Amino acid sequence: MNHQHAEAVEPFWEEHYARRERVWSGRANQVLVAEMDGAEPGVALDLGCGEGGDAIWLAANGWQVVAIDVSTTALRRGAADARAAGVADRIEWQAHDLAQWSPDRDFDLVSAQFLHSPLPLPREDILKTAAAAVVVGGTLLVVGHAEVPPWAPHAVSPPRFPTSAEVYDALALPAGDWQIERCEESPRDATAPDGRPATLLDHVLRLRRIDGSSSSPPPAAADLGAIRPIPPSGHGSSRIRNSQDPVRPMMR
Repeated sequence: MNHQHAEAVEPFWEEHYARRERVWSGRANQVLVAEMDGAEPGVALDLGCGEGGDAIWLAANGWQVVAIDVSTTALRRGAADARAAGVADRIEWQAHDLAQWSPDRDFDLVSAQFLHSPLPLPREDILKTAAAAVVVGGTLLVVGHAEVPPWAPHAVSPPRFPTSAEVYDALALPAGDWQIERCEESPRDATAPDGRPATLLDHVLRLRRIDGSSSSPPPAAADLGAIRPIPPSGHGSSRIRNSQDPVRPMMR
């Protein structure tokens, strides 16, 4: 990423959040809730946290959270909501351009929910950097769009979002250090801006870091179709209590 582009990132997202008093609903993303509800809390990293809905949900469920975003406006809103929710002491809000960021501690959970951007974004490098900070026994959860919402403005060349298998392969993780718990396309209930119900598709990748004692190399993306996704125990769709806004198309 060149210097000129780096200088454009913060103003772009500041303008994005300045357009409205509230951009997101404040509720946690559905997949995060479904995957982590009931999990043993530890230290979590929320990449591209926006206004903090995920970070606040994690904190309310016992996690200590580092929430990172490039927009100070979004972080201020998140911090205010955290105070109102009584979890301000459990969240550390950090302003960073993720393209230039590196972790200063280890994490039990790294969550990247819809880490997309209309600006060039070194997403794979960011995820690799974050994955290296996951402790043994910890979780890397990456959720992305599988398609553009049907109500989004039609583009001549709509973006193509990487599949979970492609994301996994691009991470090039050390052999034997990770267990695939989920790697699939998953439907999600949503509500269109006009109030109509809709179903969106997400790419979900959940990995657990293991002790690396296995000498077997991780499977390539081409082999992932043969891997049976392991659903989180007891976390069916009926347990989803919260949901994010129906459109979250362009987060860092």
